[in-house]
Amino acid sequence: MTIMAAASREGKVLSDVVFAAGAAAREAAALYGEDKVVNATVGCYAGEDEKLACLPVVEQLYRSLPMSDFITYAPPIGLEGYRKAVIDETFEDCRPEGYVDAVATSGGTGAIHIAIANYSEYGEAVLTTDWRWNIYDCLCREIGRDLHTFSMMDDKGRFNTAAFSAAVSNILRCQDSLLIILNTPANNPTGFALSDEEWADVLEICRLHEKNGKRISILVDIAYIAYAGEKNRVRSFMKQFAHLPEHIFTMFAFSMSKGYTLYGQRAGALVGLSSSKDVIEEFANLGKYSARTSWSNINRAAMTLMTKIRSDRDLIAQLDLERMRFAQSLRRRADIFTYEADRCGLSYVPYKGGFFISIPTKKSAAVCHELQKDLVFAGPLAQGVRLGVCSIPEDKMKGLAATVKKALDTVEGTNDLMVAGK
Repeated sequence: MTIMAAASREGKVLSDVVFAAGAAAREAAALYGEDKVVNATVGCYAGEDEKLACLPVVEQLYRSLPMSDFITYAPPIGLEGYRKAVIDETFEDCRPEGYVDAVATSGGTGAIHIAIANYSEYGEAVLTTDWRWNIYDCLCREIGRDLHTFSMMDDKGRFNTAAFSAAVSNILRCQDSLLIILNTPANNPTGFALSDEEWADVLEICRLHEKNGKRISILVDIAYIAYAGEKNRVRSFMKQFAHLPEHIFTMFAFSMSKGYTLYGQRAGALVGLSSSKDVIEEFANLGKYSARTSWSNINRAAMTLMTKIRSDRDLIAQLDLERMRFAQSLRRRADIFTYEADRCGLSYVPYKGGFFISIPTKKSAAVCHELQKDLVFAGPLAQGVRLGVCSIPEDKMKGLAATVKKALDTVEGTNDLMVAGK
């Protein structure tokens, strides 16, 4: 076998089990008919017709843009109007006091990438929850970081503050700074969210370590926030980030993929908030450098679209209304599943909103294989099975919980399933 790649690239193979399950679902649909198959692998919103849906105001405005918006370069840091629009939408009416700036990124993934690159040290630990988007692991490994996790929930289904505190303490015994990634609200893959009170506990723990001379950066991944609930209610926790010590830095990974149904346009941003002007100036400079050396610049048309919507009150109102309809559809689907899950004794991670529901099991691959016998295709994760309620119509949600319960019982051989709380 001839090897040409650098030795440091050895073993860099991406194995995406969710995409593989999606491919299997498409093959089954072609063989047995789409009406017979439940494809729970998709992470995009689909209507009741199971076709990928776009928010009407987004489609109408995007199609009206001049060709110059599609072909002209944008500055690496992003269009000024876009950066302002991102900040406005990140916080809505819950903007905390402090210095704020934003850097345009290649989707939410790009935002996470440059946060890891600029706010963690090579060879050191980055901390997140055990229930997580598995690409966090790849993003860390790609640039020589070590992703550590803690148990997201306690035995009552609440955020596990004790586990978080212990994990932070353990890591900071060995290093002087720490990047913490929390994907909330509408956590991928569970739909879980931290409460305002739980956020207060998180910040108090961070303050304690900052007083001991440590530097802490918090990255809040808000990719799914547009469908987590009423926009200001689900952002109320953000007010707590005002007046934090200058060695506690907060960032937000923003994505147009979900909130604007523009998954393929790869437009996002990293938003920084600090009580220190110097920290924010450093953030903007680092972000611009990282953008220029990673993707150079992002989709100008998507940035223009968001700028136009956020500068027009009527368009904002239309967008809010259309998002609410999508969110209501998600809620109806989730309610069908959780109601039936409760009836048949199927445990699931507490769902607060968003695209996904997850079923705890240590045998997720085997459970997903068993589900395929009933033409149900789901994503096997380290902690359990992920179901994309975003793409399953209501009629196919009916009976799905019982099918999952049957597969779990077959694989685990017991009704005594791991309980995550409801």
